[in-house]
Amino acid sequence: MKSATRKPRPKRDRRLDDTRSIAGSGNVFIDLGFDDVEARVMALRVELMMRLRERLQEEGYTRIEAAKRLGMTQPRVWALLKGACKDFSMDMLLTLATRAGLKPELHLAAKT
Repeated sequence: MKSATRKPRPKRDRRLDDTRSIAGSGNVFIDLGFDDVEARVMALRVELMMRLRERLQEEGYTRIEAAKRLGMTQPRVWALLKGACKDFSMDMLLTLATRAGLKPELHLAAKT
């Protein structure tokens, strides 16, 4: 009878034991090290994409219906729904939001 040999356990990464936490800035992109300007634009794009996804889900559109409503192809709708931010400009997201029946507005606040 052949004896079973055990594989050695992989060494545990001690960094995983670090449970310290720090307060976030409120913008994950700043926390990830992006500069303030780029982080704000990225956060706005993500918010637009989330609102668009919510709107399409609320309306119960299939991908085919969403593509027709938004004037785009089904693969582009899929990219939008999965959050492919780099595939959509801010201008395009505003256009899509309007086509989806949302009313995007721009409000500028003075720097404090």
